[in-house]
Amino acid sequence: MKRNRIRIVHVSLIIFAFLLLSLGSATPGTPANMAYAASEPTVKKLVMGTSPDYPPYESVDAKSNGDIVGMDVDIAKAIASELGYQLEISGMDFNGLIAALQTNRVDFVMSGMSVTEERKKSVTFSDSYYTARNTIISQKKKAYDTVEQLAGKLVGTQLGSIQDQYAATIEGAKLKKLNKIADLIQELNSGRIDAAIVEDAVAVEMIRANPDLTMSFVPATEEDNGYAIAFPKQTKLVDDFNRALNQMKENGELQNIIDKWFEEKDAGENERSAFLNIDFRVLDGYVPYILKGIYVTLLFTLVSALLGLIWGTILSLFKISGIRPLQWFATAYTSIFRGTPLLVQLTLIYYATPQLFDFDIPALLAAGLAFGLNSAAYLSETIRGGIMAVDKGQREAAIALGVPYRKMMVRIIFPQALRHILPALVNEFVALLKESSLVSVIGVTELMRRADFVRASTFRSFEALLLVAAIYYVLVLILTSLARMLERRLRRSD
Repeated sequence: MKRNRIRIVHVSLIIFAFLLLSLGSATPGTPANMAYAASEPTVKKLVMGTSPDYPPYESVDAKSNGDIVGMDVDIAKAIASELGYQLEISGMDFNGLIAALQTNRVDFVMSGMSVTEERKKSVTFSDSYYTARNTIISQKKKAYDTVEQLAGKLVGTQLGSIQDQYAATIEGAKLKKLNKIADLIQELNSGRIDAAIVEDAVAVEMIRANPDLTMSFVPATEEDNGYAIAFPKQTKLVDDFNRALNQMKENGELQNIIDKWFEEKDAGENERSAFLNIDFRVLDGYVPYILKGIYVTLLFTLVSALLGLIWGTILSLFKISGIRPLQWFATAYTSIFRGTPLLVQLTLIYYATPQLFDFDIPALLAAGLAFGLNSAAYLSETIRGGIMAVDKGQREAAIALGVPYRKMMVRIIFPQALRHILPALVNEFVALLKESSLVSVIGVTELMRRADFVRASTFRSFEALLLVAAIYYVLVLILTSLARMLERRLRRSD
C-alpha cells in the first residue's frame, strides 16, 4: 500500500510539472505603459484603452473588418502619429478602464470620459477635447422634459459614466445602473425604467434607431468639464498629448474630426423597425462578424476543459493518495475555488497578474486559466468519485497479477471510472461552453462580446441575442451528440 501511494505521488508530480512547464513556456510580455520604453523596437507603441460600445465616440465596425472606430479613435491616431508612436487599441468594459490604467494594462484611456474630482484621485487628465451635454431619454407616450419630473422615477444610467454621477444628484430619483448603453435602450423600451440619462451625441443615435423614444437636453452646469484623455499617475505623456491637442485645435484638425462623426445621417433605414417587432434585417452585414466568435468560444472551451481535466485528475489523485499534505492541499484548493465566484477569479487573474508578476497576461490566456482552474475544483470530486466507484477487487486482482501501478490505472481503473463519470464530464463541458460568455468582461471577443458590439451599433438587443442563443444551442447539441456516441461506444466495448 505504501508503494502504491508513492507511485500516485510520482505520477501526480510528473503531470503537475508538465503542466507548469506548459504554462511557463509563454514569453513574458512587457507591461503596457512600458512598451514605449523598450530599446529594441524601432517604432514606439502606445496602448489605448476604450469601451467600444459608445458610438459615435467608439464602436466596432462589425460590418467591415471588426476594427474599433470612432471620434476618439481618430483623435488618438492623429496624436500618436504626431508624437511618433504606433497606436494599439484595447477594448474592454467602461467600468474596467480605470483599473486597466492602474494595473498598467494600457497607457491611456479615451472613451468619452469626463473629468471629475473623484477620477482625479486615481488618474491624471489631459486638457478637454470635447464638451457634451447630459440628455434625458424617455418614451414619447410618457416623456420627461425636465430633471424635476424625474423625482420618484426609476432612471437608468451607464455604470461609471459621468451621467451616472449626475443622475445621483437628481433629488428623489431612483437609479438603475447598467454596463451597456444597449441595455438602457432595452430597459426603456420594455418599460422597466422611466427614463435614462445619456450623453447628447449618443442620445441622437438612440432616437434614430428607436423612433418611439424622445430626448430632452439637461441645462449645462459649471461642473461640465468635458471629455479628456486619462493617464496613469506619474505619467510623462500628458504634456506631449496636450501639446498635440492644442496644435490640432489651432489648425482645425480636431474640429474636422468632430464634424466627420457628428454629421447628419439618414434615419430612414432605422425607422423601419418598431420595438415590438423582431426584425432580423437589422443584422444585415453583422452576421459574419458574430459567427467569427464561434472559433474563439470553442478554442477557449477546449483549452479550459483540457486544463480542468488534467489538473482535476491530479487533484483527485492527491485526495486518494493517503498523504496528508497532498490531501489538505487538494481539499483547500477545492474549497477556495468552489467557494468564490468565477467572475471574481477571472478579473483577479486578468488585472492582478501584471501588477504582481510583471507579466502582461493576454485576455484569452487569463480566461482559459480562470475557467480551467475553477473547473478542476469540480472535476476533481467527480473523478475521485469515479475512481472510488471501481470495484476494489479490480485493484486487488491487478496487484496479484503483478500489473505495474501506472498501467493498472491507465488500462484498468481509469477506463472503468470514465464510464461512471462521463455524463458528469459532459455536463461540466457544456457549462464551460455556456459560461464562456463571462469572458466578455475582460475584452475577449467571443460570441457574447461580438453580440454586445452589434447591440451597441444597432441600439437593438433582441435580434443579436436571439442569434447568439441559437448558436450556443447548436454548439451544445453537437457536444451532447458526440458524448452520446462516445458513451454507446464505451458500452459496446464492455
